[in-house]
Amino acid sequence: MKKTYITLGLILLSGIAVSQNTAVQKANQLFESYQYVGAIESYLQAINNKQGNQQVYQNLADSYYHIYNTTEAAKWYEKAMQGDVNPESIFKYAQVLKSLGKYAEANVQMNKFSNLLPNDVRAKEFNKNQNYKTTLDNAKALFTVTNTNIAANKSNDFGPVLTNNNELYFVSTRNTTKVDKWSNVPYIDIFRATKNDDGTFSKAEEVKELNSAFHDGPVAISDDGNTMFFARDGHSTKMYEKDTKNNVKVGQLGIYRAIKVNGKWEIKEALPVNSTSYSVSHPSLSKDGKTLYFTSNMPGGIGESDIWKIAITENGYGKPENLGTKVNTPSREAFPFISDGNELYFASTGWPGLGGLDVFKIDLNKTSSSIINVGKPVNTENDDFSFSFNSKQKVAFFASNRNGTDAIFQASPICGTDLIPFITDSKTGKAIENATVTILNDKNEVVSTLETNNLGKTLYQMNCDNSYSIQVSALNYQKVSYPISRSSESQLELPIQLVPNEIIITDKEVLLGDVYFEFDKSNITPSGAIQLDKLVTIMNENPSMVIAVKSHTDSKGNAKYNLKLSEQRAQSTVQYLISRGIKKERISGKGFGNTEPKIKCGGNCTDEENAINRRSEFIIMKK
Repeated sequence: MKKTYITLGLILLSGIAVSQNTAVQKANQLFESYQYVGAIESYLQAINNKQGNQQVYQNLADSYYHIYNTTEAAKWYEKAMQGDVNPESIFKYAQVLKSLGKYAEANVQMNKFSNLLPNDVRAKEFNKNQNYKTTLDNAKALFTVTNTNIAANKSNDFGPVLTNNNELYFVSTRNTTKVDKWSNVPYIDIFRATKNDDGTFSKAEEVKELNSAFHDGPVAISDDGNTMFFARDGHSTKMYEKDTKNNVKVGQLGIYRAIKVNGKWEIKEALPVNSTSYSVSHPSLSKDGKTLYFTSNMPGGIGESDIWKIAITENGYGKPENLGTKVNTPSREAFPFISDGNELYFASTGWPGLGGLDVFKIDLNKTSSSIINVGKPVNTENDDFSFSFNSKQKVAFFASNRNGTDAIFQASPICGTDLIPFITDSKTGKAIENATVTILNDKNEVVSTLETNNLGKTLYQMNCDNSYSIQVSALNYQKVSYPISRSSESQLELPIQLVPNEIIITDKEVLLGDVYFEFDKSNITPSGAIQLDKLVTIMNENPSMVIAVKSHTDSKGNAKYNLKLSEQRAQSTVQYLISRGIKKERISGKGFGNTEPKIKCGGNCTDEENAINRRSEFIIMKK
């Protein structure tokens, strides 16, 4: 995007500065009055006349930055960096480098910026994640992007807003011949096209009743399509101040309200927030029509341009409110769009992005909500901005100069849901870490296997057009399975409680309940079989597991008899497990009589101590 008025719509000028004694003086005057095109010409002349210095290089680089000539800006920033440079210019240099795809070099400059202004929100955000590029590259895509057939004759088009009756309003430089002397580009006008059933658009037509000889647009349309708020260059309504020193008229953008009467727009009023001292532009209207969001550089702001809002009441308008540091940075925030669901989309150069202007969003319904970069493919290394979303038709439009000129693209939301299983113990309610969560598709095929974190949670990004089921297992818990209903929600938390097994598996053994034998006998009892069947289940679920059965007796009877009895019981246990399908290579047994008591009480053991010593152990030889 190579047009300053498109980005900010702030301080539009006409007229020519009076000549000065030197090229540097003239360039500085043009630069200070925001006439960057003229300033560039004069700074280059000064450099050719050997009048260049570090400040000249910095101002020249800033001038190129403001008209979005990133290649030339980078060239002169590099020269300026050899001296003491304003931190803002260092930040701008980093932005320019990102726009050129030089992220490593951009990080070098951001580190310099962070060292100079460590408390700046941009420095803090950078230091939170200096690997932001990789994070954005790997992030889940929220939209698919397609071209539209709106462009004409390499025109610059942006600010698209689709109404509920399929009319797309946007602004364009097509059909205009008058050039803004400040930015050296044609003036913009408001156009309208109709969206066809196949997604294409009719030939765009100028909305003549709204257009003047200067800049007009972009626009905001009410939910019923009958009220419009639009921006307009102050020169057409005498909203400017004369700068006699530089012989220019300093114009400001203002916002105006229009209503539709018999299919035509009638301009009703200028908003009271308009001023000759600052600009207001980029309107966006809430679904209920009670709040207007806009961009402005009015006093009380945070950065070069901020996002504000103003209440619309029965008696007029409230006082403008800055959205604060939750949205605004010391850089540029512009092009707000408020969705029906109260999500704010906006463009920014201040929040971590891919380069130039990126599109961001924040959910204004939640006080704890944070800024989200909408990511690729909406955002690129170039300028991506003026994003709007029609909730009824579930389609978005935005502008980008990724192909050389500002053009309008369509963005379709990807139907996806973040499934967040939350696994807890059914008895204690505690989170279960390292539980295995298996996601299966509608063909019962495994599509993902995950593990829960220390909070008992994990994340799977579902396509909400598909059906899924989930299986959850954890050591010493019963496995569960659940079908997952299709959901259009962006996030679905699924609480799952696991019931603890009566069997406990440690690193060394499988702990079953008591495997009882009748007195003086070695055959398996029905109650003992129940416990051994649990071991069969465990071994079937762990096909590589190898178990050694150790049978023990109490201290009653002589040692030789106890050893023989325990050996018989161990072998009975092995034979039972083999009869239930466990391969003999995976199970072995041995009797130890009373040679390894758990409680060493000699011949004076209590009945309780004897019961503890009279046991079977299932040692894990291989997992």
